[in-house]
Amino acid sequence: MLAYRIVPVTPFQQNCAIVWCDATAKAAVIDPGGELPRIEAAARELGVELEQIWITHAHIDHAGGAGELSRRLNLPITGPHPGDQFWIDGLPQQGRAYGFGAVESFTPARWLHDGDSVQVGTCRLAVRHCPGHTPGHVVYHSPEARRAFVGDVLFAGSIGRTDFPGGNHDQLIASIRERLWPMGDDTVFIPGHGPESTFGEERRTNPFVRAGS
Repeated sequence: MLAYRIVPVTPFQQNCAIVWCDATAKAAVIDPGGELPRIEAAARELGVELEQIWITHAHIDHAGGAGELSRRLNLPITGPHPGDQFWIDGLPQQGRAYGFGAVESFTPARWLHDGDSVQVGTCRLAVRHCPGHTPGHVVYHSPEARRAFVGDVLFAGSIGRTDFPGGNHDQLIASIRERLWPMGDDTVFIPGHGPESTFGEERRTNPFVRAGS
């Protein structure tokens, strides 16, 4: 079964996630935006072996530490979708603009597309391309664990911003309604910031995407 721990990182309190397979203790880290010593310490505490880096999208608070972590630990980077290439190329500039210091860009070992899957140990997660916040944003979904790691597509009570370059409000709403809701009302989602919620709760109460809005 898939297990996970949230490790908030960076001044943006981004929900980096360590996900692992209970059967093998093999692990991936989703969106290592920074504060890499905290992430590595959490992995040691959990007794898991980091083998991969998965990226939802290439904003600085989600991808700022990926290049360094990949280089130092020799971990392959998977994702996001190629639509975020320009954000990856601009990571050093993002780092300077937001006070992150020296930040490395990177080339993913594997780009992701809608319908792909990723695997850690014996646990397989489906990949959905969910543009709107960024053009190349992807979401990782474990039907078995009823969990989805949605980055900045959806939050408890809110949705991702669409005023950054490449953002598109209509695309974001379509991504949520057409690609997240079918995952099921009882699916718990882990957003890029803030508390977890369920898709059912957001369908009922989220003013941006609830039924009838």
